[in-house]
Amino acid sequence: MTFGGILSPSTSALVIALVGIAGTLASALLTQRSANSSKMRELERVDEQRREDRAYQAEQAGIEARRSCYVALNIAARLYQTALTNYLVAIRAGAVTDEIRADVDEMRREHRSRHAEAQMVVPDSVLEAAGAVNGNLGKFYGILKSIDLGTANADETIEAAEARRVRSWDFLSEMRAVMRRDLGIAP
Repeated sequence: MTFGGILSPSTSALVIALVGIAGTLASALLTQRSANSSKMRELERVDEQRREDRAYQAEQAGIEARRSCYVALNIAARLYQTALTNYLVAIRAGAVTDEIRADVDEMRREHRSRHAEAQMVVPDSVLEAAGAVNGNLGKFYGILKSIDLGTANADETIEAAEARRVRSWDFLSEMRAVMRRDLGIAP
């Protein structure tokens, strides 16, 4: 088959054909491998985008849940504060009625319910501000209730109740500001 180290024409043709076939097969395999690699990168990008979308949606759902909780807590705290103010006015006037007492008790229950709900949803900074509001309103209520029942101590006076009423606005404003900061809303 060799003629002085040179391939015969038929062997040469066979070698060339085999090299051509091997090249064609290798080309097809490399093309397929490249396509598979490209497809894998595309699938990874799609998966990453899907994860980012889910994370964004979860974050937005969390923000919306906190916002709804903040609205409910803020409304409940303000209504409770208003009911306590009405109670204070009625005590000063000597005109406390069962209706006023019932309104205070209802607003107190509603506020406590919203505060308990917030304890499961809100971050510590908001919970701290809400706790300050809750504590002040609770003390305001305690003073008024003691005065109304005739069991007030020396430090449970109309003046002390009025001081709690005035301070409650500061606590409510601070709570609202902390809530707004948490939601990314400028004060």
